[in-house]
Amino acid sequence: MMSGSSGRSEVSGLYHERQRLELCAVHALNNVLQERLFTQEAADEICKRLAPDARWNPHRSFLGTGNYDVNVIMAALQSVGLVAIWWDKRRPLEQLSLEGVLGFIVNVPSNVSLGFLSLPMRRRHWIAVRQLDGTYYNLDSKLKAPVPIGGEAELRLFLQEVLSQGPCELLLVVPHEAEEAGSWLSTVK
Repeated sequence: MMSGSSGRSEVSGLYHERQRLELCAVHALNNVLQERLFTQEAADEICKRLAPDARWNPHRSFLGTGNYDVNVIMAALQSVGLVAIWWDKRRPLEQLSLEGVLGFIVNVPSNVSLGFLSLPMRRRHWIAVRQLDGTYYNLDSKLKAPVPIGGEAELRLFLQEVLSQGPCELLLVVPHEAEEAGSWLSTVK
């Protein structure tokens, strides 16, 4: 079963899945990895492994529509040899070394709507950011197509703006070697 409409963007050449149900975590994983590696079924299997004896699985929506938590994202990345590093928002983004970072997965507040009607409540939403040919792109599954952010300076501004919007979390997606070497962290103070 497809995880939403997906494919290569004609403009950028980037792989980009569009939002379906509450599968933004699955879309963010596939968008940051630039291929369809994960499905709703794969994410549900990870949930079962994380909480094998749970009557109501705490890592996803009880409605079966997705809404996966960070533990599912971290386990999914580990299954393909990558690591999610939680960025400490107290650190200045100048300390982020982009060389060893494959991409970013960001958890942001999101308005809830039913069709054209916006409801007075907020949920959490996962988005991906990835670089291609020197340009970083916002690969949010709620967007019709990838949106160019720019180079390193523009990426830092984008991340700073996102993180300043309240309860947001930033995950760095890096290879195991980069995590072990700490190459994602610059010595700049």
